[in-house]
Amino acid sequence: MNKSVLYALGAAALFGASTPLAKVLGLNVSPVLLAGLLYLGSGLGLTVTRLIRDRGWQPVGLTLSEWPWLIGAIAFGGVLGPVSLMFGLTLTSATTASLLLNLEAVLTALLAWMVFKENADRRIVAGMIAIVAGGVLLGWPQTSAQIHGWVGPVAVVIACFCWAIDNNLTRKVSASDALFIAGIKGLVAGVVNCAIGIALGMHLPELSLLGPTLLVGFLGYGVSLVLFVLALRGLGTARTGAYFSTAPFLGAAISILLLGEAVTWVFWVAAGLMGVGVWIHLTESHSHEHQHDPQTHDHPHIHDAHHQHEHAFEWDGTEPHSHLHDHAPIKHSHPHFPDIHHRHQH
Repeated sequence: MNKSVLYALGAAALFGASTPLAKVLGLNVSPVLLAGLLYLGSGLGLTVTRLIRDRGWQPVGLTLSEWPWLIGAIAFGGVLGPVSLMFGLTLTSATTASLLLNLEAVLTALLAWMVFKENADRRIVAGMIAIVAGGVLLGWPQTSAQIHGWVGPVAVVIACFCWAIDNNLTRKVSASDALFIAGIKGLVAGVVNCAIGIALGMHLPELSLLGPTLLVGFLGYGVSLVLFVLALRGLGTARTGAYFSTAPFLGAAISILLLGEAVTWVFWVAAGLMGVGVWIHLTESHSHEHQHDPQTHDHPHIHDAHHQHEHAFEWDGTEPHSHLHDHAPIKHSHPHFPDIHHRHQH
């Protein structure tokens, strides 16, 4: 299995686990403040991790042309998205919101295909439909609760659209340091959501729960987002979004194991649909002759067909290794994903 697929599924598993883990902690705080604390735990944890890894603050390595993409991703994903969702949740039932949140994967894929011209064939579309259908079924209300008004649902849809833009913009910088990208997004989203919660009169949990909550955020939002960025690097936006859409199922599975929740027929049907969708994506094979244009970037790599370059420094032969390197034009044919080296037109 491609390691980028494992990154995407790992991101989904960690994110899906955050909700049942929050239940285990017995947190009695609003969704707004809970989201803020989880994001904040993500940002703080990843920032500390990066400082330890680099033995201090080091330049992030983003080029001048990449900063606008990152700033845009932070604005849409860390500010506008959370604010829209929190506003929508005040006017929408939880079941309706959970159904509408499945639109994030669909909108992400549509933007990737229609605006950013990422490749998609019928297998990928079919797999996406199966996975999203499983998510919709899993979140479908089991009672006759009705939607009250349209403002709340529209706000949730706007939040999904903001995160879809965020996902596609993050793809533009996914070759850069995943710890920095995920960390800065977590810090901004955490500050925004916590500020909203406190402004609305909400109170922080007691100190005995604050630390574990931040830890859950570090794992479920922080490490998850790092894996998501790594998956974007290797799979492209639409495919990563599809795999990540399995998070509700994985969260439900963890709830069954940890909390002993009942297993219903809905769970098994949703599991089947998502399993079919993942299988369709895993068995995809996309190959044709394609042209690589010249480019310069910095990311971990091995000296494969795409990395035949000399070094301006003494190299000990260790792979993978990371440094700024140039890609010469090349034309060849082999199976590939729309990764950081295969963002070509078809």
